[in-house]
Formats: sequence, structure tokens, C-alpha cells
Amino acid sequence: MKSTHRRLTTTALGICLGLGAASSAQAANWLMLQGTEKADNAPRAKVWGFIQPEYQQDFSDAHPTDTYIPPKLIGPGLNDQSAFNIKRARIGVRGTGFPLDGKVNYFLLAEFGNNAITNGGRYGDYTPALTDASVTLNYIPGARIRAGLFKTPGSEEALQGIIALPYINYTSVTNQLLLERFPDDGDSNIPPQTTPSADMNGFSRSAGAYRDTGIQVFDSFDAGKWEHSYAAMIGNGNGVQMLDDDSNKDVYLYWSSAYLFDGKAGGPWRSTMKLFGWYQDGQRTNAYDKTQEQDRTRYGIGAFYLKRPFRVSAEYMKGKGMIFQGQHMPQKVFNDYKAEGGYIEGAYFIPNTPFELQLRYDTYERNVDQPSKATFDTWTAGVQYHFNKKTRATLNYAVRDFSSDAAGPNSHLEGVDDRVALQLTAVF
Repeated sequence: MKSTHRRLTTTALGICLGLGAASSAQAANWLMLQGTEKADNAPRAKVWGFIQPEYQQDFSDAHPTDTYIPPKLIGPGLNDQSAFNIKRARIGVRGTGFPLDGKVNYFLLAEFGNNAITNGGRYGDYTPALTDASVTLNYIPGARIRAGLFKTPGSEEALQGIIALPYINYTSVTNQLLLERFPDDGDSNIPPQTTPSADMNGFSRSAGAYRDTGIQVFDSFDAGKWEHSYAAMIGNGNGVQMLDDDSNKDVYLYWSSAYLFDGKAGGPWRSTMKLFGWYQDGQRTNAYDKTQEQDRTRYGIGAFYLKRPFRVSAEYMKGKGMIFQGQHMPQKVFNDYKAEGGYIEGAYFIPNTPFELQLRYDTYERNVDQPSKATFDTWTAGVQYHFNKKTRATLNYAVRDFSSDAAGPNSHLEGVDDRVALQLTAVF
């Protein structure tokens, strides 16, 4: 599997570099788009948001004893193999400071959809939540300061805005390695590393949503047709939950270099080819034994290329500690295991039509240093119909091949089959 990952990364980066040398591309600088406003014409308050209704169906064979098997169920409720849902319904406001000051801007966003932010899952309750609340100070040349709750610098798939996310479901590597789950405080009478009883609220808290509360120093620099960007952040390490549950702090580092073929900066669809790398490190306190702490480290590299009618992107990432084992095993998330994975994906925009054809391969291997090693391989074919720049319909069909060397709960990966998803995205 390690050699597979290396080949995946080398091939993907080679394709991106080759295409970049041939012609122009499009990729966004999400640090600047999400953390700053245009100093010369930003509004005091711009209301915006998006809605994503969807339907998903899983074709896996149900367990004969109706055992709870999350990979065969539709989230976030994980109660059925087919479901209609409002996956995201976010509304926010952003702009410059009061009185009007182009050197101060803010970003506020709330989630009303039914997902891992607002619904912890099988044992959770639906509760709307604040996902972003930050202020950026642009007074120091080369060192903008952003403080509050916002997306952490890291993986392109996690950092990018939903308006640019081309697939309905995240890759297995991003979903399991980076979308952090926070176990509820455990019963002290239950020994660590055991499976909790069925009525235990294992993961009813909000998922991390690739966000944290903290302070970030960042900026972008032009060097000819190159744009280099960096970010360094310190955060609580507690996701969208703004209450810090321990004294530990997480560190986030990020760098990207983008070649602007037309020499222009801009929004999420500008002409460029981007290479990037990132690193995250922190500690977590064991909810089932407060005397224990566990290191959590994540890092990765990637590339993104987009020039109509083609798009190609890829990432490779690794992690150690706090490797997610499944919603049905909250106590086993406190571990020092290793995991790695990546993806390569591409799209073809049919000229003079609103159709976009997609294909993605992602692979993830968790517990690579343990007898319980599990492998997740997925091919996702998709088509998007763009009604206009802000409204699109997406159809995805995922062919999944999951396996595990474990004889216990992870053996439930046997029999996981395909999944289809249909989603409508409307941005306002």
C-alpha cells in the first residue's frame, strides 16, 4: 500500500506539473478569499450563504442481525441505508469594519443543515451551530492577523469553500484522518479500549469541521507571475466547539506557491496552477481517562490544476495518533496508530454545454502499523449540471472496496458496497 501511495502522489503531481507547463489553470487562494476583503470596495455587510438538499442510497448488504455498521448507513443519523437530507444550509455575513475601514474585516457564518456539525450522529440531537466567527487585521505588511473561529490551514479538500467542492462526499482519507470526532466524556466505570454499550453517546458532540478557535498570521506575496502564501496558526484543538477543554494548543503551518498564467489575482476561478504543503500538531486528553494525553499529528502535500475543459488535482497525507476507528468505537480513538492516504481526481467540462464529467480515485490505509490494518479504496464517477455560476446539480456513484485484517468490529467492513448520491447546490 505504501508503494501504491507513492505512485499515486508521483503520478498526480507529474500530471499537474505537466499540464501547468502547457497552459493556464484555475485554483483559489483560500487563505485570502476566506480571511480578507477587497480593501477598495468591500461592503460593510454582505449577506450570503448556500443550501444543499440531497438524496443518498447505500447498496451494501444489511447485516443479518441488524448490527450497527456505520459504513453501510447514511450520515449523519446512521439509521438507514437511504435518506433525503438538507446536508448544508448556511447563512452568514461578511464585510469591513464599522466605521468603514478597509484594514479591518470580519467573517460570520452559521450552519442550519443536518450534518456532523449540527448532529452528532446515531445518538446526537440536531442543534444549529456557529461555524465561523473571525476578525482580520490588515495593518502589518506581510503579516495579516486573523482571530476567532475559522477553517484551519491545511488540506485543499478541507480548506476549499463549498461553492468549489466538486463531489458530494469527502474522500475516505480526508473524512477519517482530518474530519476530527470528539468523544463525549466517558463513564469512569468502563475500562478504556472497550466497546461502549449501545445506549452510550459515543460521538454526540460536533465534528471538528476542519475548524478551530485561535489566532493566525498569514499573507500572500507576488513575485512576478508567482504568488506565494503562508499561514501559521495556534488554536484550541477543539473544532467548532469554542470552549477549550484542556490547556493544550494545536499548531498549524501552511505554504502554497501558485503560478498565475495571466498575471491576475482573483476569486475561486482564477487562472493558476498551485502546489502546497501543510502540517498540524497537537494533543488530546482521553475522555475516558483524564490522566492520559495523546499526540495528534497530520501533514500532507498536494497540487491543483484547472483549465477548461480539464481539471486535475491530487493530495497525499499522513497522520499519527488519534486515528479514527469508527463511530461505534469512541473509546478506541485514543491511540498512537499511524495512517496514510491520498486521492487523484479529474474533470472534463464538455465545451459549450453546462455539463461537467468527473472521476476520482481515493485510497486510505489506517492502523498501518497494527494487526487491525484497514484499507479503503473508492472510485467515484460523477456528473454536474451547472444551471448558472451559483446553482448546480451533482450526481455521484461511488464504487467502494473496503477491507480489514481485524477479526473484531473492523471485520464489519466486509460487504460494504456501492453508494449513489444526488445533490442540488444553490449559492446566494
